This record gives sequence, structure tokens and C-alpha cells, in this order.
Amino acid sequence: MDLAQVLEIASCTDPGMVRSHNEDSIAADAANGLVVLADGMGGYNAGEVASGMATTVIITEMQQILANATPYQIDPRTNQEIAKRLVREQVLKANTSIYQAAQSQPQYAGMGTTLVVALFYDNRVLVAHLGDSRLYLQRQGRFRQLTRDHSLLQEQIDSGLITPEQAKHAQHKNLVTRALGIDPSVEPEIHEYAAKPGDLYLLCSDGLCDMVGDDDIAMTLQALGGNLNMAAQHLVQMANDNGGRDNVSVILVRVLREYPGARGVMAKVFAWLK
Repeated sequence: MDLAQVLEIASCTDPGMVRSHNEDSIAADAANGLVVLADGMGGYNAGEVASGMATTVIITEMQQILANATPYQIDPRTNQEIAKRLVREQVLKANTSIYQAAQSQPQYAGMGTTLVVALFYDNRVLVAHLGDSRLYLQRQGRFRQLTRDHSLLQEQIDSGLITPEQAKHAQHKNLVTRALGIDPSVEPEIHEYAAKPGDLYLLCSDGLCDMVGDDDIAMTLQALGGNLNMAAQHLVQMANDNGGRDNVSVILVRVLREYPGARGVMAKVFAWLK
């Protein structure tokens, strides 16, 4: 199913006001309902190499797979839909590519990247993430964060060492506890949510949420949500107006109507034969 007419997607990325180059990478494939955001880290240029590899590998590999399969297709080995396995496998493939490049090329030593992947299919969205890049949902006026940061700061909040309010002013916000490409193997956190017409999803690097509070992000989406391109650009501008201490990237995805998977008799037979 071509989702280009079902999903409205807008994005914006910017180096910010301090950094000399942009280590974030974003990619979208509306037809396949796939969006990817990565925030790279490492030495000079290495971060953008890692994030670029992550988005390229995942988008390219998923496009090839989805040309011959559907995410809600049942895997006869597990009797479960293949969406989660497909996304996980491509994330692991990206991890291997980045790790091997870092090991074999000294200028890329230690490079890695955070990651958020969203795959829309069958009136659902599957979300995989690593690190502190985030995915938010605005639905019927309510704005909430769906991902949970893999960061030292989040661990301190969870253990009660600091409060969420104290975390807003804490140092070392960018110390992540899980990332892509740092270790030979990694496990992305993956969850699935029901999607509804009118939903607005925001994927962002920490360059946005470190500079702009959730309430201000929500108000911006409420006010400018009718024009996603304008909303994306304004969110980036807000981060820069507040200091822009990091690269800042956003992807906005609005669900325009329902998009159930085709489950006719022939579709089931075709899926079983594959």
C-alpha cells in the first residue's frame, strides 16, 4: 500500500548556532511509511558519517524488503507479523556497518549515533529507538513523549537521584547509555502503537528538546500544525533563538486517514506462499 497519500511529512535540520557542521541525519520514505532520524557523535565529521550511514542503511534496506513484503505479513516460523523483526534486523545491520567502519578507519574511531525509526502500517506505528533522540505524539490536544531516553540523566531520574525539574538544568545532558555503532551488538527498544487519523508525530534530536520545553513544542504544534513545513521550521528556529547549542532536527508526520492492511483472501494466500 502506497502511504504517500495517507501520511503528510515535513522535516527540517540545521547545524544550530554553535556547531560548525551538522551531525544529524534525517530521511523519509512516505510511500512505505518510513521515517528515520539520527544524531551522530564522534570526532570531526565522524558523527555525521555515523548518522548518515544509519539513515541510509535502514531506508535502503527497508525499501528493498518492502518492495516484496508487507509489514503485517505473518512469519510462518513465529506466527507473528514480521514488522518488528524487519526493523530490528535493519537497525542491527546499520550498527554493524558503523561499528566496522569505526574499527577499520582511525578517523572514525568511536563514532556512533542515536536513532529513532518509525514505520507506519496497518493503522499502527512501530517505533524503534536508541539514545536520547525522541518521538512525541500530539493527539486531540494532548502532547506526550512516547520514547524514553537511554541516557544517564534518565537513569538518575528513574532512580530518584534528581527530579525531572532538576534534570532540565543538569549538566552533561548528552551522555547516552545506548547508541548505534559503539559496540559490536546493540538492542534497540521497540514498541508499537495504534495510530489514528489526525495524529501528529514528532521525531527530534536532543538539539530541540534541550533548547525548547515540551509545553512550548506542544503550543507550536497546536498553533502551526495546519502547515507542517512552517511548524518544522519554526521549531528549529525556536531552538536556535534559545541558544542553538547543538544541531537540531525535526520530522513531523500527520496521519490523514486510516490505512488498514489489505487482508482479502488472495492477500492472505499470497502472504502465506511468500
